Amino acid sequence: MSKLLVAGADFVGDAACRGRLYMVAHYPGLLLSTDEDDIVHGELFRMHEPDAMLAVLDDYEGIGPEHEQPALYLREMLAVTLDDGSVSAAWTYIYNRPVIDATRIVSGRFLAP
Repeated sequence: MSKLLVAGADFVGDAACRGRLYMVAHYPGLLLSTDEDDIVHGELFRMHEPDAMLAVLDDYEGIGPEHEQPALYLREMLAVTLDDGSVSAAWTYIYNRPVIDATRIVSGRFLAP
């Protein structure tokens, strides 16, 4: 997927949203939160062809009627804050399963828990 992003999108910058991040297997899961202290960090990309890329990403994330239901993730438009303080709307994948046995990544950073 990283190769797809490099080829089909431009990196805008580091961004963050309100939420909690969990290690649900060998991959992370974002859950939304209303707590101001719960921040998840990531990267914002601007897609060249959003419809085509979202179709590929949705399939990868198991979203759609051809995948097992309930879906592992839901795609939602969220407000994200860039490092310069500006706010942008971004498609974000929200984990759609219980996290009872998952470990929370308190730092909110998947690659630097």
